[in-house]
Amino acid sequence: MPLPFLTADRTYDQAADDLPLPYDDRDHWRRPYRPGPWRVGAAALLLLLASYVLFAGVVIGLTGTPSSAGTALVIGVLIIAAALRLLRAGVWVSARGLRRVAFFRTRTVAWEQIGSVRTVQQPVRWLGLPRTVQGQALVLSAKGRASEDLPLMTTHGADFLARSQAFDRAADTVEAWAGEYREG
Repeated sequence: MPLPFLTADRTYDQAADDLPLPYDDRDHWRRPYRPGPWRVGAAALLLLLASYVLFAGVVIGLTGTPSSAGTALVIGVLIIAAALRLLRAGVWVSARGLRRVAFFRTRTVAWEQIGSVRTVQQPVRWLGLPRTVQGQALVLSAKGRASEDLPLMTTHGADFLARSQAFDRAADTVEAWAGEYREG
């Protein structure tokens, strides 16, 4: 049985991984980049913590009161939900518009309401913390609102910290989607 992914005659093309497959439906929401290692690492640590809390809930349930076990199990489920929401955060695109998913809030903008999507050099937050550093940001300007720019993603966010080439590819992809659907 041949395993083509292990053979030496097939070349590995990293750019081909980022292209959508021809049978993909463009009406589905998709993230035009992969989650970064900081985001995945934080979610993994949260899931590890959740496993300890759930195990503690089982032990408490066997030895203690059911209400204490229920409390521990609810806390474990909330930690799992937080890890999944952290993984879901980012920029999503479809034929209907552009969606920015944050931890507590999701904002969707239709392509018709978008004035421009561009990359700018500006102070950006480092990993979402209050500290700012000089970097690049992909910002969205809505039509009719010249003063309000919504930052979609930055070079110092959880997805692109120390991955400037990945940021450039993702920004180019989002800008291409915006150019295609704003005109069409």
